[in-house]
Amino acid sequence: MQDGKEPTQDSLPGRRLSWPWFLVVVIVYAAVIQGVGRLTGVDTSYSDSQFPTTESLVRNALIPIGASIVFAAAVVTWLRWWGEVLHYRAPVRSWVRWVPVSMIAVALIGLNYGHLADQSASLVACLLLLGLFVGVGEELMFRGIGVHVFRRAGLTEGKVALYSSLVFGLVHVSNAFGQGAQALVQALVVSTSGYFFYLCLRVGGVILLPMLVHGLWDVSLISNLVGDEPQASLGMVLVIVLQVVLIVVLLVRRRSIETAPPGLPS
Repeated sequence: MQDGKEPTQDSLPGRRLSWPWFLVVVIVYAAVIQGVGRLTGVDTSYSDSQFPTTESLVRNALIPIGASIVFAAAVVTWLRWWGEVLHYRAPVRSWVRWVPVSMIAVALIGLNYGHLADQSASLVACLLLLGLFVGVGEELMFRGIGVHVFRRAGLTEGKVALYSSLVFGLVHVSNAFGQGAQALVQALVVSTSGYFFYLCLRVGGVILLPMLVHGLWDVSLISNLVGDEPQASLGMVLVIVLQVVLIVVLLVRRRSIETAPPGLPS
């Protein structure tokens, strides 16, 4: 998208939201998660696991993230952006389809099936629900609202991807309240993941695809951390390797993401 060739914010349906106000919305979003988490959370310092019990997963994750979904949905409703948020029309070249395909495949392969088989049915069910919640909530906020804020500002798709992904990563710094400096590394990794999810949005043309990929990705990562005794798996290596491979591929081919002019191969 080139400056001056797209509709201005005044000509687009719904309310306006400038990027500084979007940052305020993101701060409130993070505050909702952290605040509700502090109100409903339970202490798990006695365990090496992030979610040793079903109760801890529900109270420390499902409830706070559920509240953030309500907040994000309320913002989209207030903006009257549902039509835009649900659909995104910015086609990419055919090779980019391998981003969601590879992420879904590795997420499914990387699930720690053996460890999950030792957990209660309620804990596994809540883990799957957590993946759904994370996928819906974070994609609604960052690939839904965030991407459209920067797109409506007239930025190129490259800048839309960059800025929305950076904000997505930076908001995870809020985890430093519970994880310390580790959250800074997480924020950097999450920023690259945000770019992958952005490409999923463009490949699918609907926000449901990045929601699905994001949810499966997080379930795969968290599948090692539930139960009384967290257990690493070889699947985690695949997740890390794919992350690195995608970063390298996209750095090399970043200029061939946009659709080719007529007559050229895609």
